[in-house]
Amino acid sequence: MSPARDLATVLDAVLDGVIVLDRRGDVELVNNEACRILETSSKASLGEPVERLLGAEHPVARLARSVLSSGRTAIEAERAVSHRFEADLVVDVAAAPLFEGVHLDGVVIMLRDRTIHASLQEMVSERERLDEFGRIAAGIAHEVKNPLGGIRGAAEILASRASDAKTLDAAELIVREVGRIAALVDDLMVFARSEELESGTLNIHRVLDDVLDLLAMDPLASGIEVDRAFDPSLPEIPGDADRLTQVFHNLVRNALQAMEGRGRLTITTRMALRSGLSRPDGRAIPTLLVEIADDGPGIPAEIQGQLATPFFTTRAGGTGLGLAVSRHWVHRHGGALHIDSAPGSGTRVRVTLPMRRSE
Repeated sequence: MSPARDLATVLDAVLDGVIVLDRRGDVELVNNEACRILETSSKASLGEPVERLLGAEHPVARLARSVLSSGRTAIEAERAVSHRFEADLVVDVAAAPLFEGVHLDGVVIMLRDRTIHASLQEMVSERERLDEFGRIAAGIAHEVKNPLGGIRGAAEILASRASDAKTLDAAELIVREVGRIAALVDDLMVFARSEELESGTLNIHRVLDDVLDLLAMDPLASGIEVDRAFDPSLPEIPGDADRLTQVFHNLVRNALQAMEGRGRLTITTRMALRSGLSRPDGRAIPTLLVEIADDGPGIPAEIQGQLATPFFTTRAGGTGLGLAVSRHWVHRHGGALHIDSAPGSGTRVRVTLPMRRSE
């Protein structure tokens, strides 16, 4: 067995991605993990300039050229270096020069996939925020619910004793507004209660069809072209059909509102190409992906981080709870909700759900 083949065998056993470039920037060696991360193969990579393989603006290509120019080690932490169907890969990238004597002779690049770690951090942070909001919501409900009942009762008595139309209208207005506030408090209680999901199995396409058929009668859907790109091979998954119907109703309605009566809405389902979720012990969970993509105006980057914050809304008359509630129920199913958007490029919401119950 040749020394070069020995080295290739060793590199393929390494858990991190390894790429070796020669002094021109052509790929000399690449291991299996690097091929997975960069979505290529050793056959397609060997002998290719790194820019031709990945694109001149790819962060790995730019880092490699920087090292070849400067002769100094360079590191970029947690860069999204590859785009899969269900999520960007978050990877630490390090590049170090290789010397033959005093002459720069190439570059070695190390790639460490941190996607699952970053995803778990995000999920824990999100759950901590929802738990904190749940405690606040419980306090609000306790302080508001009882006084609201008293106000409503007094207004109903006033309405029953009104002697003129103006007084009656005022009393009925109070009753309506109290009802609106009570409904808002009930929505808040979603975050405060440890409400159990209705255990069962469901066909995700039946849930989505029901949502789309219902919203087709909404004036918001007039002029919207809907594409259902469903994977017919998907099996049933565990979940609460009513809660997931609520989730997708909120998400699809948000998309329709963004498009303002014109455009294309695409609902896609598929198996995730790699697991977007993981248990704390590192074992992968098979996942199903639902993607809701619109070609509306998109969302400015400066507000994207606030989208699922309760009471944050960019829509007149909105409560700012729909997306927060959707994310809450997705998390309760053990899944994740991600939003990608850019002004002028539409919005894509991806819901990832486990395909079997956690053990």
